Amino acid sequence: MKILKTISNIPGWRTSRKIVVIESDDWGSIRMSSQSSYNALVKAGLNLSKGAGGRYNMYDTLASKEDLSMLFEVLTSVKDKNNASAKITAVSLVANPDFEKIKTSGYNEYFYEPFTKTLEKYNRIDAFELWKEGKNSNIFVPEFHGREHLNISAWIRALKKGDKDALLAFENGIWGYTRKQGEIEFQSAFNLEFSTDVDLQKEVIKDGLNLFKELHGYKARFFVPPNGPINNSLEPIAAENGIEYMSSPKIQTEVLGEGKIKKHFRYIGKKNKYGQTYITRNSFFEPSGTSKDEVDSCLAEIEMAFKWKKPAIISSHRINYIGGLSSSKRDKSLEELKELLQKIVKKWPDVEFMTSSELGDVITKRD
Repeated sequence: MKILKTISNIPGWRTSRKIVVIESDDWGSIRMSSQSSYNALVKAGLNLSKGAGGRYNMYDTLASKEDLSMLFEVLTSVKDKNNASAKITAVSLVANPDFEKIKTSGYNEYFYEPFTKTLEKYNRIDAFELWKEGKNSNIFVPEFHGREHLNISAWIRALKKGDKDALLAFENGIWGYTRKQGEIEFQSAFNLEFSTDVDLQKEVIKDGLNLFKELHGYKARFFVPPNGPINNSLEPIAAENGIEYMSSPKIQTEVLGEGKIKKHFRYIGKKNKYGQTYITRNSFFEPSGTSKDEVDSCLAEIEMAFKWKKPAIISSHRINYIGGLSSSKRDKSLEELKELLQKIVKKWPDVEFMTSSELGDVITKRD
């Protein structure tokens, strides 16, 4: 494993600067609607605890004002060499399904609502003021994860044909359970069950980026496709609508529909033909989900990145910092985040905290 991580850090853009970026996915999406919904679905036999999505179903939900206040307190407690606070790129969704309207249509039409409307429904609209404060302070900067964290075409098809699990989850305001083997995961927004689904996805990208600007007051510049799979014909649509930087695995799986895929090799700083620059993650900090020492593990990955003159780009999902379904999990994760940040600045006093787009500007010499 160490050899693979070493090799994966070799290609691409290099710098002597000690840059740390924390990319945190899933902000804005419902995921698990409530503890009562979780209990009801488990009792009904829906697969919520198994598979990669298990911990997300157990602990991930909308962020509250308290969640964000506590996170911001940790971030502002640690400063880099420029006296700037630690910061998070909040890779976020701008909408969720409008379950009531979809049901009224007999599952024949899809409707969505801005995530701010979802916050109102779940009595968390006061949290949006913290989103704005975080952006203004440059410590919590929203970027684009898609319109919804949902594969609309696959989901609506399942609902229309009367899929019992999909309908049961729907009645409880969720879609992110683990499906049967061979079935496309609803969380994977830009996966392709059929090649013709890509036409709707192009509209989703365009519409989602317009809604992002409407809600946040600026254009998103960085895009992280949910769960990874995407058809690359969506890249020019994103580019036309303001996306300059694309997150990508180092070995990207392009989905073509009907079960076909194509592999692409990517590295940090690589450009595509639409002028977008790829940014690849090389470190992980997910304290809510493992028994290993996440602080020491992440520090080792950061050290490896710096050894090969790469920025440390850390993946750390929203689930770690949410207390709506488990305040103890959130509190423990925040303690570990603070420990990680303190150890980073102690070990590398010349460290610089950046957002993903700020890093992109350094790579492309726009800073």
